[in-house]
Amino acid sequence: MKGTQLAKKASKKIRLHRKKRCYESIAINFYKGANMGKKLVLTEKPSVAKDFAKVLGAKPQGKDYFENEQYVITWAYGHLLTLKLPEDIKQEWKTWNMETLPMIPKHIGIKPLPKTNRQLKLIGNLAKRKDIIGGIIATDGGREGEAVGRYIFEWIRFNKPLERLWISSQTTKAVKEGFQQLKPAKQYDNLYQSAVARGKADWLVGLNVTRALTVKYHDSLSAGRVQTPTLALVARAQEKSEKFIPQTYYTVDLLYGDEKGRLQLKNPQQFHDRNEAETVVAKWQNQIGKVTDVTLKEKAQSAPLPYDLTELQRVANNLYHYSAKKTLSLVQSLYETHKVVSYPRTDSKYLPKDVATTLKERLQALAHVDVRAKEYLKNGAKVKQKAVFNDSKVTDHYALIPTEERPRFEKMSTDESRIYHLIVERFLGLFAEEYITANVKAVVTFAGGEFVFRQEKVLQSGWQKSNEKAVEKVTDWGQVQSIKGQFAINKELTAPPKFATEGSLLAQMEKYALGTPATRAEIIEKLLKSELMERRGNVLAVTPKGRQLLNLVNASLVSPDLTAKWEKSLENIAQGKESANTFLKGIEKDTARLVSEIKNSQETYKDYSLTTKICPECGSQLKERNTKDGKIYLCSNNECSYRRRKEPKLSNHRCPQCHKKMEILDGKNGAFFKCKYCGITEKIPDKKTRSKKMTKHEERKLLKKYSQEEEAAESPLALALKAAMKQED
Repeated sequence: MKGTQLAKKASKKIRLHRKKRCYESIAINFYKGANMGKKLVLTEKPSVAKDFAKVLGAKPQGKDYFENEQYVITWAYGHLLTLKLPEDIKQEWKTWNMETLPMIPKHIGIKPLPKTNRQLKLIGNLAKRKDIIGGIIATDGGREGEAVGRYIFEWIRFNKPLERLWISSQTTKAVKEGFQQLKPAKQYDNLYQSAVARGKADWLVGLNVTRALTVKYHDSLSAGRVQTPTLALVARAQEKSEKFIPQTYYTVDLLYGDEKGRLQLKNPQQFHDRNEAETVVAKWQNQIGKVTDVTLKEKAQSAPLPYDLTELQRVANNLYHYSAKKTLSLVQSLYETHKVVSYPRTDSKYLPKDVATTLKERLQALAHVDVRAKEYLKNGAKVKQKAVFNDSKVTDHYALIPTEERPRFEKMSTDESRIYHLIVERFLGLFAEEYITANVKAVVTFAGGEFVFRQEKVLQSGWQKSNEKAVEKVTDWGQVQSIKGQFAINKELTAPPKFATEGSLLAQMEKYALGTPATRAEIIEKLLKSELMERRGNVLAVTPKGRQLLNLVNASLVSPDLTAKWEKSLENIAQGKESANTFLKGIEKDTARLVSEIKNSQETYKDYSLTTKICPECGSQLKERNTKDGKIYLCSNNECSYRRRKEPKLSNHRCPQCHKKMEILDGKNGAFFKCKYCGITEKIPDKKTRSKKMTKHEERKLLKKYSQEEEAAESPLALALKAAMKQED
């Protein structure tokens, strides 16, 4: 009996042992399978995916993605999805009329963009693979980049763990470190909610106000949450400049050697008549003025902080007249293609403390670019501008600085090189000593008047390479007790306030929190495209259409204050301090009010684009519009589709007689070529005819034929010699 019990116990132990081994085996297989699984990496652009694949050792799989044992890397083309249009939500919203306004749907929703639908389906198919165990959002770090990635993963209903790659440069080192320090996507939920709220707010305000204005005044009038107050800033500067009346005034200087001291007046423009200035000077002429006060102050100035995107755009506009859009494109290329600068779409001029350990490496990359980098390396790469390290002032990304990648200027364009040198100059300033000057102020007093002399002497050039203000010869005012009165009267003219430039407009947009560094260039271009604003050389001006819009649209939308309040709320949502739903409810109320004000407005509108030309199809007046291909005429009747070019388009097709470029004209039977010099016309070949190119075999055969004909044909010299030989015979 005892033996039987022992046998049962032994049998039970064996069964438990087998179960344990089975569970261990299952666990081992599970973890093995987990290690064999792959993560789907989604970048914002194909070029970024290609760079990541190179760093991670992934190989191309056809033309659509890269893959290795750990990752499947694919890409978007910017936004693959967009918010639904009104007609996608309600059929009755397809027609533009006042009765359907305001349009405030409970849920807007998203839809695929038709041109990139194939890529969206590909991402969905990759996500469904059994070996995909998770996803990585590797789009640009920021509000818009977050929206790009999240919209896609939500659309394909991705239900596996999702992580976020957040890097500030695209060097090999930064990418490797970034993939080693992935964070749960949930940490960026607030940023995503801010992006969604921004999109919905623009939809509600922009579409409703634009429709209300367009329907009421029978012209395409675009208004928006950010673009309208931005237009108002340009109009304000323009109005001040145009209303300005220049005035002549006179100033008085006291002369002492090569120096001049200015007469101090409560109103510097006090003398409007030269006689007034001469009367004052006459009583002091040849009199002795006493030096009553001499002060010396040393001024130490630290190097400026590195650039954020907006300041870089402003400086590039002032120095090189680059548009905000062009500067953004150039610095984006330096970041993505050349990998020599950190993330460009930043609104911070500061660096986190942990970046300090990377600065030496960045200096080493610049050693062959600037001799100062070598000097700073010898001194231990010590940062003199300590204020640059401030974690609390670093937002999504830190300031624009060079990476540890050595620049290859032979691969850069001139414009890219210029922008890169601007960024490098600010970066090197962090390691330079202060710029110190000695500023002297001397006051010379006459009976009833004071003249002030100012001098500046550079004691330490520091981060300033050169200073044109510095004087070579400095007067020792401590040794001067009196000056004989010798004066100069200067005729001056009051300068008008300047029109807005893109540089000054960007500064104003930043001041009033209009848009973000990533969107400001786009807002300016949208205003230009909608013909509300125009470029006049390097300045910006509001068109007649734009001026009227500012009178027609609501005063609260014209002022930057309301938009600044909205932008502050979006920032609070990103930081988890405010609810997106609360913000959008406020936007809905504001939208209803704005539409109501437009409906009840008594303002009138004149369409300056209307011409005296009549539409040949319906008899309505034709409008003139600017497009990428030049000016066009289109019918003012919304139900008529007639349109034509204002001037014929010049083609690359040459006239067979005079060989000049021929124009493209529209006729009853379609478009045709015509030479405006010879009057010759030619039919434009269809695509099938144009696609029939000569093959290489046909080219070689034709060349051989011509070469044989040339060899067979005798030259005039050979024929003349033959004739001469016959005469001798």
